[in-house]
Amino acid sequence: MSRPVLSRYRNLFTGWDVRRLPVAHKLLFLVPEDHYFWSHRRPIATAARESGYEIVVATLVNKHAELIRKEGFKLIPLKKLKRGSRNPFNELLFFMELSKIFRRERPAIVHQVTVKPVLYGSWAARWTGVPVVVNALAGLGYIFIAPGRTASMLKKAVMLAYKSALSLKNSVLIFQNPDDQKLFVDSKVIPAGRTVLIRGAGVDTARYPFVPEPAGVPVVLLASRLLWDKGVGELVEAIRLLKSREVICRAVLVGEPDPGNPASIPQATLLQWQLEGILEWWGRRDDMPEVLARANLVVLPSYREGLPKVLLEAASTGRAIVTTDTPGCREIVKHRENGLLIPVKDPVALANAIDRLLSDPGLRSQMGLKGRGMVEKEFSEARVVGETLALYDRLLCKIGAERWVKKGK
Repeated sequence: MSRPVLSRYRNLFTGWDVRRLPVAHKLLFLVPEDHYFWSHRRPIATAARESGYEIVVATLVNKHAELIRKEGFKLIPLKKLKRGSRNPFNELLFFMELSKIFRRERPAIVHQVTVKPVLYGSWAARWTGVPVVVNALAGLGYIFIAPGRTASMLKKAVMLAYKSALSLKNSVLIFQNPDDQKLFVDSKVIPAGRTVLIRGAGVDTARYPFVPEPAGVPVVLLASRLLWDKGVGELVEAIRLLKSREVICRAVLVGEPDPGNPASIPQATLLQWQLEGILEWWGRRDDMPEVLARANLVVLPSYREGLPKVLLEAASTGRAIVTTDTPGCREIVKHRENGLLIPVKDPVALANAIDRLLSDPGLRSQMGLKGRGMVEKEFSEARVVGETLALYDRLLCKIGAERWVKKGK
């Protein structure tokens, strides 16, 4: 390959004993938001650093810059990423920014998360000759659940873009649930052999210990980005129904709107619901273990998910869950075992499920214990971190072996 940047990697694997892993390589995380890196990818980055990797984080910077730097990671603030933009000129600028970063940093691996980092990061990685590309979809995004002809056309365009971006042979795509994985493979976007199922970001069971439910008026909690497609509107309608039945509870929203997402709920709407006494809005919280400990029941009536971390955290805390029978959510909740599954966009079913569990503390407790056991067995943070580091190692070994064989020829 003739691109000048690739010559920098010519000796990366020369003389490698393919039975052993390299001591140190540069690993670059490309994520859309600094808070997302901190909450979802930091444990992987920390473990990778302890294994000998040099860690670089490229992201939009908001409130977590100093935390990331204090952790010992190099932080590169992204300037050209416009999350809600469809302007071709903005997208070109983002691609150019990534290409410049990749050339300067020369990572052995880039780990890219969510739509735009995966698309433009993959194209930039091909252009600059990054040896290994790990892509991850935390969910399929707004256009895969939005109704209408425009959304359908955008979905087709995005799938074509994915097919182009993911054609890089030295790349893999991590899925969080088998439904999304099957969709991409069946649509021939990517071969099955270059896909991996790693279920979510895991949960730190020590940070989210089992906690008995609090006494008093039961709290029904929904914690997420405040988007319509998280089922927030359905929860509001369900709470109205429960009030009409004289069911006593406190409905609490935790999170904040996401202006970069077309489905974001206006702040004025949230304040109006609070003014009407339908629910309490606690805003964005960084003390989620304490927040979950104050809840009696956790709900997430989402339209589609990757694998929602908040449900893992709720299960780890020992809370029964009501969520929708959709990809991602049903990976965590087994109906009538650790929670209840309901149809999408069905506020009556949501109200009935909440009513049933609020009226039976013993059932909630039983479900909470089963959820805790499931998380410890299947969704621990240590397991996800281990699977991800093993993937890095396999890919580096594969590239090193291929170059070693070529040199021998």
